This record gives sequence, structure tokens and C-alpha cells, in this order.
Amino acid sequence: MNTSNLITSVLFGAIGSGYFLYGWRQKHGMALLAGAGLCLAPYFITSTVILILVCLGLMVLPFFLGS
Repeated sequence: MNTSNLITSVLFGAIGSGYFLYGWRQKHGMALLAGAGLCLAPYFITSTVILILVCLGLMVLPFFLGS
């Protein structure tokens, strides 16, 4: 694990926990799932570029598929 991967993991994990808490409190299912995905994605993706692309996609997902 390199430094850039560690920093992006922490950053997107923090954003993911914010999404998760928002989804939990507002009963917004898509934000809840996106937050969980943002918290779990760094555990499975080792490439920094792919991690950034996947996490940006997960961040935008509730705006397009949210109800």
C-alpha cells in the first residue's frame, strides 16, 4: 500500500460515513448503500486510479438513482 492509496481510502471512507449517516437518518436508501459502498470499496480495490473512479461513481449515484 502506498501513501496516495492510503490518503484516498481515508478521504472516501470519511465521505462514505457521511453518506451513510445521512441515509440512515433521512431513510434514504440509495445514500445509505452508496455510503456503505464508499466505506467498503478501499478494502477491495488496490489501484488508486480505479479507487478514485469507483468512489466518484458511488458519490454521484444517489443523485441519479435516488428517490
